[in-house]
Amino acid sequence: MSLESAASAQFPDNLPPVWREKLASLKNEDFFKKLVGFLKNEHQAGKRIYPARPNVLRALQAVDLPKVKVVIIGQDPYHGPGQAIGFSFAVPNDLFPKPPSLQNIFKELQSDLGVQIPPGQSDLTGWVKQGVLLLNTVLTVEASQPLSHRDRGWENFTNRVIAELNARPEPMVFILWGSHAQKFKAMIDRNRHAVLESAHPSPLSAHRGFMGSKVFSRANAELKRLGLPAIDWTRISDQ
Repeated sequence: MSLESAASAQFPDNLPPVWREKLASLKNEDFFKKLVGFLKNEHQAGKRIYPARPNVLRALQAVDLPKVKVVIIGQDPYHGPGQAIGFSFAVPNDLFPKPPSLQNIFKELQSDLGVQIPPGQSDLTGWVKQGVLLLNTVLTVEASQPLSHRDRGWENFTNRVIAELNARPEPMVFILWGSHAQKFKAMIDRNRHAVLESAHPSPLSAHRGFMGSKVFSRANAELKRLGLPAIDWTRISDQ
């Protein structure tokens, strides 16, 4: 269910219980109403918007706030046809070729943990089922127009999501890849939560510190330190 459905009172009822409670007040804020109106106009104008409407809030629908163990922050959805599915960095299992950033993520996973990712797995539902929140900070995009929905209100929405994550008493691990994600470091209480940073997995920057970062084993070490179960990062898909 897309955020546009808020106009028909579906938001926040289309979220799991704790997110529904924590985010309910956003519905009445001006930025939210303007965002809903913008998305409605874009759809009515016949523009192709990704991801599909049922998947716009999928990241939050899939992992309620108390179940989050790891947060990976992306920027905006993939803008090519058939790519975006509502989880940052993820694409459908049957999509080929995989986006370069995701290919680099799998290369680092293989280097770090010594596993080969099957070519038909890429939707990251296996991570999500274990409590990994794959959150883009802008949740929609126009086809072939990267960052086209930036500064339309999504940032206000996801800033609130990140603030609620940070405010949760129970600790979690934040993984910040690249300068965009690292801007959120100031919002995170590092006395309570763990923060891991590196360059972005994009081919433009992966060689500057993402490759060789061992982020997956480091994340599990932090989870252990926090008294939380490790993530089986080799479990890519539950579909």
